[in-house]
Amino acid sequence: MIQITSIRISDDIRLYNDLSAMILEAIADSQIEIQNGDILVVTHKIVSKAEGRIVDLACIKPSTKAIRMAKVHDKDPRVMELILKESKQILRAKNGVIISETKHGFVCANAGVDQSNVKGDMAVLLPVAPDESASRIQDSVKKKIGKEIAVIITDTFGRTFRNGQTNVAIGIAGINPIKSYIGTYDMYGRKLRVTEIAVADEIASAAELVMGKAEGTPVAIVRGYIFEKASKTSVKLLLRAKERDLFR
Repeated sequence: MIQITSIRISDDIRLYNDLSAMILEAIADSQIEIQNGDILVVTHKIVSKAEGRIVDLACIKPSTKAIRMAKVHDKDPRVMELILKESKQILRAKNGVIISETKHGFVCANAGVDQSNVKGDMAVLLPVAPDESASRIQDSVKKKIGKEIAVIITDTFGRTFRNGQTNVAIGIAGINPIKSYIGTYDMYGRKLRVTEIAVADEIASAAELVMGKAEGTPVAIVRGYIFEKASKTSVKLLLRAKERDLFR
């Protein structure tokens, strides 16, 4: 049986906080013990805060391009400047929606620049290297309490041709993000040729059901799911190559 438990962190995360220590303390306060094989799901926002990926908009001087685009798309020019800086390429810009490819290779709205759940006139950016962030948390948990876990760092993305948003994995450690059925057979004996399940995204999405956006629960423990362990892995395995992307 799969269990998903939310973890509340009451303190605001600040630059250089020992994030893994704060998570472990919050888990202990919840009277839960981490077990081998658990999956720790962490929203990127607390990772970004601890890593200093939070920007005071008062310090941003928008470029001419940012000012022009902001006017057309009803954006704050300073936020538009951050979107441009965080983007490898702007893919679509229409009706106030900016879809870009980030420097990580993610295709998402506003290059992941977000102003929710931050104090004052601030914006939060995605972690520079989310896989490395996940690995640091995983290694720190192993060092502190001796448990072997997987870590998934998440953000909320929209989806092509679907309304609503869902949590997806943007950084992973210790887990193969894809379960492949290629070469196996279905119940009628047909050989499967293309079926691959994005398990890291599905775990991220399931965890979001208990991780409230405004409830101070940026962490969840997923227990009971048997996943394929991987010592060397990357969220890039989930990213479709541009030449295979029918929407670009």
